[in-house]
Amino acid sequence: MNTLTSIDELTTDLQPRKFGIRGQLWTALLGLIILNGLVSYYFQLRDGLSVTAMSNYVSWGIYISNFVFFVAISLVGSLISAILKLSNAKWSIPLTRIAEIIAVSNIMFAGLIIIVDMGRPDRILNLFMYGRIQSPIVWDVMVVTTYLAISVLLLYIPLLPDFALLRDKMKNIPKWQHQLYKILSLGWTGTAEQFKILHKSVNGLAVVIIPVALGIHTVTSWLFASTLRGGWNSTNFGPYFVAGAFVVGAAGVISLMYIARRYYRLEKYLTDDIFDKMGKLLVMLSLVYTYFTVNEYLTPAFKMMEGERSLLQDLFVGGFAPMFWGVQIFGVLIPVVVMIFKKGRKPLPLFIMANMVIVGAWFKRYLIVIPTLFHPYLPAIKQNGVPSVIHYFPTWHEWSITLASLAGAMMIITILFRYLPFISMWEIAEEQQLEYEEHHQPVVENSKN
Repeated sequence: MNTLTSIDELTTDLQPRKFGIRGQLWTALLGLIILNGLVSYYFQLRDGLSVTAMSNYVSWGIYISNFVFFVAISLVGSLISAILKLSNAKWSIPLTRIAEIIAVSNIMFAGLIIIVDMGRPDRILNLFMYGRIQSPIVWDVMVVTTYLAISVLLLYIPLLPDFALLRDKMKNIPKWQHQLYKILSLGWTGTAEQFKILHKSVNGLAVVIIPVALGIHTVTSWLFASTLRGGWNSTNFGPYFVAGAFVVGAAGVISLMYIARRYYRLEKYLTDDIFDKMGKLLVMLSLVYTYFTVNEYLTPAFKMMEGERSLLQDLFVGGFAPMFWGVQIFGVLIPVVVMIFKKGRKPLPLFIMANMVIVGAWFKRYLIVIPTLFHPYLPAIKQNGVPSVIHYFPTWHEWSITLASLAGAMMIITILFRYLPFISMWEIAEEQQLEYEEHHQPVVENSKN
C-alpha cells in the first residue's frame, strides 16, 4: 500500500460517493429483478407450493440449494475478519469490511429463503415456540441467528471511528445523511480509551465468530447427513461443506474488491499485491476442497453399494454429468491452473477466475441437493406397479424468486457500498501511523438540506 500523508487524504479517498449512471442502472436492474421475484412470491403465497416443481420426492428444490449457497459465501466473514485478523495478516486490512458486508447480506437472505421454502410462512413462530432440540432444523435456526448477530456486530463496531470521521469531515451531503452518521457514531471522539475498548471488542468477536461460523456450515451439512439417503449419508459432509464455503467466500471477496477498485479507482489501497495474496489463498483453499471432494466420491464409487450406484452413475455419466463435470472443470480445475501462475493472479484474470468459482459453487449446491432426491431408497411406484421416473426442473416462479434473493443480497451490498466506507479508514490510519484524534471538528453547518 502506498504511503499516505494525512487523514484528509484518507477520508477523501475512502468516503462514500454518489452513484454515477452505471451505479444507478445497476441498482435499477436489481430492483426490477427483486420486484419480479416479489410478484412470483405473491402467487406462491396465494396458490401454495403447487406453483413450484417440488413434490413428495423432490421436496427440496433450488430454494434449499440457494440457502446452502448463501450460508457458504457468508462464511467469508470468519475467514477474512477473524482468521486472517487474528493471524496478524496486515495485508488483509482493506478486505475486512468487504468480507463482513458479504457475510451480513448473504446470511440475511439465507434466513429469508428458508421462509420462502415454507408452504406456510405464517407458522414460522411455531419453530421458536414449539421447536424440538432433537431436530437439526432447530440447530440450524439457532446457529444462523447467532452468526447473523455476531456478523452485524463485527461489521458495526469497527465502523464507529469511521462514522465519526464521516460525521466530522464529509461536506456537501444531505442533512439527514450527516445526522445518520452522527447517530451511528454513538458519540465517538477517538480517545485512547475508546480505541482500547474497540480493539478488545473486535478481537473478542473475531474469536467467537470462528466456532460459530464453522458451526453454521457444519450444522447445515448435518441437515443432509442425518438423512438416510445415498449421497448424503456421509461423515465427510461437515468438513466438505466448510472447505467449499471458504472457497466461494474467498472468491466473493476477490470479485467484490475488483469491482470496488475499478469503479472507485482504489488501486492505492486494493493493490496488485493483495490480489496476488488472495489468489494464492484461493488456490490453497481450492486444493483443500478438491481433497474433500475426492473423499466424498471415491469411497462410495469404490464400494458401489446399491443405494449409491445409481446416483453416482447419474452424476458421472448420466443426466447430471454435464453439470457435474462442468463444475469440476470450470469451477475448480481451470481456476486453479490459471491462478498457479503469477499472471493469473493479476486483478482482471483473477476476477474472471473468481466469478467462475462462484458460479460453479452455486451449481455445486444444486448437485448436492437435487440428484440425491432423484434416487430414493424406496422407488416411486405407479398404481399399476410400474416404477415411475422422478422429474424436477424449477418453474418460472422458483427461478424468479431465487434470482430475486440473489439480487436482494447484491442490493444490500450495493446500498452499504453507497453509504459506508467499505475499507476501514481507521485501521488504515493506524497502520500508516497517521494522527487521528485532532480531526474531529463538526461540519454540520456545511451540510445542505
